[in-house]
Amino acid sequence: MRFKDPYKIILYPLQTEKAVRLREAESKLIFVVNQKSNKSDIKKAIERLFNVKVKDVNTLISLTGKKKAYVRLLDSAQARDLATQLGQV
Repeated sequence: MRFKDPYKIILYPLQTEKAVRLREAESKLIFVVNQKSNKSDIKKAIERLFNVKVKDVNTLISLTGKKKAYVRLLDSAQARDLATQLGQV
């Protein structure tokens, strides 16, 4: 893990209509992350910060230059609970 502090990797959760649909349908949450972080850094940071099990991480860099991480959790109940904890529900 290149970054020691998970708060430097995960910047903030993204709350859009697409994020809500993905959370409900596929147990995915979207986060804006540090540009230099990789998928394994993101996975470890999410698991460490929120005490959940991550199944998969997909990343993309948007046209505005922000890096987004689509994090799929193992359990849909974990996705709901985490969204509630983050104030997205």
